Amino acid sequence: MRREGPAGAQQQREPLRTEFEFELPRGFVDESGTVHRNGAMRLATARDELIPLRDVRVRENPAYLSVVLLGRVITRLGTLASVHDGTVENMFASDLAFLQDFYRQINAEGHTRAAVSCPHCEESFEVELAGSRLGES
Repeated sequence: MRREGPAGAQQQREPLRTEFEFELPRGFVDESGTVHRNGAMRLATARDELIPLRDVRVRENPAYLSVVLLGRVITRLGTLASVHDGTVENMFASDLAFLQDFYRQINAEGHTRAAVSCPHCEESFEVELAGSRLGES
């Protein structure tokens, strides 16, 4: 899709990116002891955010909402055949926190790039937030 830019110049619009790669800080350990760290999460739909509200576990404990929601939007994790809320509820707390933050980055803000400027030279540039490990810049 093309659109007109400044001074009538045509610019190529980037296609909508709907899936984002991530790497868990610790990793999910499956029943055989295999650690799965690399995965992908897709953008959430309105349906993804509404359906968990009907879940009895969420009604009894609202904190369970993020577990059910993440189970719906994580499309891949290591070599696991499927990812679901049971997978998410067995993750380490640090990985759950990472995924909750990652979900907010790609859904609420709509992108995983941030505009920043160097505190020393004041040059402006963008940094990629997706896939970064906790504690890294």
